[in-house]
Amino acid sequence: MISNVGVLAAIIESGNFSRAAETLGLSPSGVSRALARLEAHIGVRLLDRNTRSVSLTDEGRRFFENVAPLLSGIENAVVLTAGATETVKGRLRVNVDAFFARMMLAPHITRFMDMHPDISLELVTKDQLGDLVGEGFDIAVRFGEPPESSLVARKLAETRTITVAAKAYLKKHGHPAHPDDLAQHECILVRNSLTGHLMRDWQYRRNRKTVAVSVHGRLVVNEAGMLLGACVAGAGVARIKAIGVRDQLATGKLVELLPDWQCEGFPLYALYPSRHLPAAKVRAFIDFVVTTLLEPRSN
Repeated sequence: MISNVGVLAAIIESGNFSRAAETLGLSPSGVSRALARLEAHIGVRLLDRNTRSVSLTDEGRRFFENVAPLLSGIENAVVLTAGATETVKGRLRVNVDAFFARMMLAPHITRFMDMHPDISLELVTKDQLGDLVGEGFDIAVRFGEPPESSLVARKLAETRTITVAAKAYLKKHGHPAHPDDLAQHECILVRNSLTGHLMRDWQYRRNRKTVAVSVHGRLVVNEAGMLLGACVAGAGVARIKAIGVRDQLATGKLVELLPDWQCEGFPLYALYPSRHLPAAKVRAFIDFVVTTLLEPRSN
């Protein structure tokens, strides 16, 4: 039974029978037979499959959500019994949003790989969280309040949104002294990639006063890296999560505007399926995010 469940996990993680067979050292027909035995034993169909892909049925998703922690526990027990308590190994599949991936993770990912040479890391950037279990992810790190689900949600940080511009832009156009002044500035607008809406209404708070400004600009982007690059190049004023631009602020590439006015905040969460002790590779990744990306500075 454990062997057959392991085959199911390999199919989910790899996305199809052929890659699962390669991972397990089996033939594709052997993988198919193992899954058939598992489905026959449980009495339900666990996977929907076609010639290109496989996906969990509703029953399969519920089953795997319950059994995945047990598989992680077995993996941890093997590592602990072997005496390799400090060894982090295996394939780690991580679901991240574009902002976290580009602005925070990419500049430091080599350090994580050097720290854990036995890790094989796959980073997948997605606009939405999706089905973490069904798509074979070990962990997700994303901004925003997590949806109601069976996933474990661990809050890692809270960041604020700030208004920034490059020195070259400010030299040419001057500093806004009040949020209302932004209506006279060239602002870089962001289009929500999910809804298609243009985010031009910027709100600010100070004490009990709230100010809403409808900003304008000739440049529209839908991706965080493009927003940052254009702002650093002097294309206009931008609003961006503070935690992702600490280096640019520290080196003077960007200047924070209206620091006495508060904008909305965003929490950063790690999400993973197991409610038991997470796998060592998952714990290692969370520790890396906290100690390397979040602790050195305080935004």
